[in-house]
Amino acid sequence: MSRWIANLPAEQVVYFAACEVMHRGLISVGCPLEPLGNHFGILAGYAFKSKDYESDGIPLLRNINVKPDRVDWTDRVCLPDETATEFERFRLSKGDLVLSMDGTVNKQGIKIAFLSDLDVPSLLLQRVCRFEPQSRVEKRFLYHALHTTDFLDHLDESNRSIAIPHVSPGQLKSFTIPVPAEAMQKSVCDFLDAVRLGVPANTWPALPKQLAEQRRVVARIEELAAQIHEARTLRHQAAEDAEAFVTSVHASLAGKRTKKLREILKLDEDAVPIEATDSYPQVGVRSFGGGLFPKGAVEGTGTTYRVFNRLYDGAMLLSQVKGWEGAVAVCPPELAGWFVSPEYRTFRCIPTESRPNYLAPLVRTEWFWSKLTTATRGVGARRERTRPEQFLNIELPMPDVEQQKRGEALFAEVDALKRLQAETAAELAALLPAILDRAFKEEL
Repeated sequence: MSRWIANLPAEQVVYFAACEVMHRGLISVGCPLEPLGNHFGILAGYAFKSKDYESDGIPLLRNINVKPDRVDWTDRVCLPDETATEFERFRLSKGDLVLSMDGTVNKQGIKIAFLSDLDVPSLLLQRVCRFEPQSRVEKRFLYHALHTTDFLDHLDESNRSIAIPHVSPGQLKSFTIPVPAEAMQKSVCDFLDAVRLGVPANTWPALPKQLAEQRRVVARIEELAAQIHEARTLRHQAAEDAEAFVTSVHASLAGKRTKKLREILKLDEDAVPIEATDSYPQVGVRSFGGGLFPKGAVEGTGTTYRVFNRLYDGAMLLSQVKGWEGAVAVCPPELAGWFVSPEYRTFRCIPTESRPNYLAPLVRTEWFWSKLTTATRGVGARRERTRPEQFLNIELPMPDVEQQKRGEALFAEVDALKRLQAETAAELAALLPAILDRAFKEEL
């Protein structure tokens, strides 16, 4: 779970870690493990038919409305008021605890939420369930108990033999949770509520003395996570500053001189016919100026394309499909000879007008790839392909070749800094999971 936690937004890392530490602590002090079904009923929503949906009436809570720790009513469907009166059992109330039974975990966390802001009557739709307390165990205690390794493992086990991940009421009821006495349960809930809300550690509520070590570990995780978050923030700011430097230098060197891309680049593609017996190592290009990256090889029998475009040193590579969102880069020497599909177009610098090493950092900037949005029709994911003729028609400020040589020297220093930042980012990415692993092993 530690690596999964580390991929969450920074503000959620400490909370998930706190739930895990407290879960293990409750077990270690002897709280009995009992099936969730002993303490909660689980009501799955009614299978209302889509043909009955209306734009007005009683809103239906669907699985797409349930987000980690919140409910999003932006995309809502309704039942007519007169129809809804027949389904009183499925009516939701403020404070209900609901869980999406499909895609229960995403990159933001577990799709479970309290209806804390329910300001209109609504009904529970299929593939969403409501937890209904049947004992002294609080709903908020259950909420915290489901943010743990054991619950994620339980979901994995439940989904192992099915194609579309989901969890059933029966599978939820069989999940076991540690059940402390009421006083301890309340203390744990108050503590974890404070952590979840981002309350400063020095004002966290007290815990029973049996859980003093768990409190210390959570405080240490919070301290270390804050330091890592600060380092990440500084790294992000440094990256933004480096990009601003590149665009500023470019504007200064270009002055009032402008060129259309067709005046400094030409379409130049090395189309290689695909042979069934050959293998073709592939290159991808990340959006938002992320640059090129190597991918696995494609066998000649594993594609319907008749040709691949072979890359060469200094080729400017444009994704026709995603160019408008920054999928454009210059090929470095180490990827020359690798291949891309015909959906990627390659352009060669005209030697008297442009230099690959000058353009490489420039095309990775938001300033450059935002120019491609004007060369591609449509909106969002419905945009058309960016055609070579559209790309080459873009007009930009552009210094002459001698000025570009001056810019290259400056950009090389910035590029060295960005490589150092990338190495630091990799170290930070590995550090938090390591810290969490130590905490969960009680070694922190």
